[in-house]
Amino acid sequence: MKEELEKPSGLPDNAFRPLKAGEKYEPLMSPGKTYPEVNLWSVTWGVVMAVIFSAAAAYLGLKVGQVFEAAIPIAIIAVGISSATKRKGALGENVMIQSIGACSGVIVAGAIFTLPALYILQEKYPEMTVNFMQMFISSLLGGVLGILFLIPFRKYFVKEKHGEYPFPEATASTQVLVSGEKGGDQAKPLLIAGAIGGLYDFIVGTFGWWNENFTSRVCGWGETVAERFKLVFKINTGAAVLGLGYIVGLKYAAIICAGSLAVWWIIVPGMSLVWGDQVLNTWNPEITAAVKGMSPETIFSEYAKSIGIGGIAMAGIIGIVRSWGIIKSAVSLAAKEMGGKKAEENVERTQKDLPMKIIAFGSIFTLLLVLLFFYFDVMQGNILHTVVAILLVAGISFLFTTVAANAIAIVGTNPVSGMTLMTLILASVIMVAVGLNGATGMVAALVMGGVVCTALSMAGGFITDLKIGYWLGSTPKKQETWKFLGTLVSAATVGGVIMVLNDSYGFTSGQLAAPQANAMAAVIDPLMNGVGAPWLLYGTGALLALVLTFLKVPALAFALGMFIPLELNLPLLVGGAVNWFVTTRSKDAAVNSARGEKGTLLASGFIAGGALMGVVSAIMRYCDINLIDQEWLKNPMSELLSLIVYLLLITFLIQASMKLNKK
Repeated sequence: MKEELEKPSGLPDNAFRPLKAGEKYEPLMSPGKTYPEVNLWSVTWGVVMAVIFSAAAAYLGLKVGQVFEAAIPIAIIAVGISSATKRKGALGENVMIQSIGACSGVIVAGAIFTLPALYILQEKYPEMTVNFMQMFISSLLGGVLGILFLIPFRKYFVKEKHGEYPFPEATASTQVLVSGEKGGDQAKPLLIAGAIGGLYDFIVGTFGWWNENFTSRVCGWGETVAERFKLVFKINTGAAVLGLGYIVGLKYAAIICAGSLAVWWIIVPGMSLVWGDQVLNTWNPEITAAVKGMSPETIFSEYAKSIGIGGIAMAGIIGIVRSWGIIKSAVSLAAKEMGGKKAEENVERTQKDLPMKIIAFGSIFTLLLVLLFFYFDVMQGNILHTVVAILLVAGISFLFTTVAANAIAIVGTNPVSGMTLMTLILASVIMVAVGLNGATGMVAALVMGGVVCTALSMAGGFITDLKIGYWLGSTPKKQETWKFLGTLVSAATVGGVIMVLNDSYGFTSGQLAAPQANAMAAVIDPLMNGVGAPWLLYGTGALLALVLTFLKVPALAFALGMFIPLELNLPLLVGGAVNWFVTTRSKDAAVNSARGEKGTLLASGFIAGGALMGVVSAIMRYCDINLIDQEWLKNPMSELLSLIVYLLLITFLIQASMKLNKK
């Protein structure tokens, strides 16, 4: 049984371990040969994947605050299509499809964590201007900067450190691309799960047959406990969020959930007890109610979430400190290339990057475009504000590039939201110091944050693509060149989707949580209006991050849980628990591994299908097609029904994951 279930990697045995002295890694596609990589087939499918997954990832990210990694589903689809069409020698083409298409997730992460905050703040400050071009240009230029800043670090991360970093996301995608025949079979469970997850979330989002959340307020005593003791239980019962939890895994889901439970079940009730009769409105004069008179949700939003924000910012600083040696080593490596000591024709095909002189010129030119964008559109012709802004954006983007790449290489998770929060705090303080504040200052800080966030997100995601290419033998220069097209397409798609979702739902309605964007808005609003900020709460979070780091607990994951709503964290724990259950039932490690792999495909299907149909539901809302009976959703029975259907969905995921094809 074990031999039948083990999946040969097809890669050399030294692909995942450090090389011995004198040993060389030989990829599947020989460096001495030329293979089909860039052609009409691969570019067209890459662009199609970029559009589809940009729309899906934008919806899911604004719904739950987590952007799923598109690389694995795109790789599976690419292999499935090439197998179905019996395309010969498609490995190089499939790498290119994956690389172009994967721009979707990283551009989405950069855009939705910051730019929806423009709409959120516009409700409070109508004089703020928000338009498509602001979102499109900031995403596009940020993505281009991320590509250019990362290329000098490629050899360091993918070649010099061969075998030292696990690259979990790249490993999974590479195995899918290598699998060939098996890859075609892998597309089947993905498509089935995509149809089930899509139908499930479409029914909720379009018809409202059952509630999307189950809460402890479903009965009278639960309502009493929530109002009197500020304790509440909530869980989102959607398919996409369940799938996301499965892929995150039990370890990180538990850490994220621990942060969430610490806030909701300890800090929120504790604040109500300690400051019950006090009106805490130093940083928000609009608050007039005493703490004990607030609902748990309001206490979380106004106070407790800020502790998580401080923790995320400190986690970003810790990341830079830890990566300082990487920055120096990689810059030194890039400087040697700039010297031109090795002629281009003597470099192997699999090690050819875009020339460093082009990278340098391209970086300067892109920063010049950012400067002009800031000067004419954001800073309203103020030279001092523009110069300060461009220096901040360039410096932070470059320094944090290694943090993003290092995080992806080690754990497959990019802490871009935490780094962006720190950027916004720093930018707001400095811009106020040079005289830019109010609504104009908020737009400036958020657009700056959008550029930085997208640059860092792209840097983290692109290192995955380049590692895949290194293992398989793609040409880095071609990946780097065509990555710009994927960035352009994804930036345009994301800008349009954000506008549609805002017009359909709004980002303050509660239907789309947009947790990161709401956190960004909460950070800069007081800073830009001279009201001050909850520095005590930020400081508490920062201190907590230091303590967690000392205890070797991932501070970023814990802090993220502290400001993402409870109902979106608990499903991660459920999905992670399903992952653990599926992968530990057998005494045969190969069986557990095969079950876990199939579960990953099914979870990816839930994510992709649920997210895509969520976009369809949003477009229907945008076209004034609303088939939901709001009175039914207020009925407790709608929540009980959601729990029953959710349990059936979990049962399907477990049983389908554990059922293996014996051949």
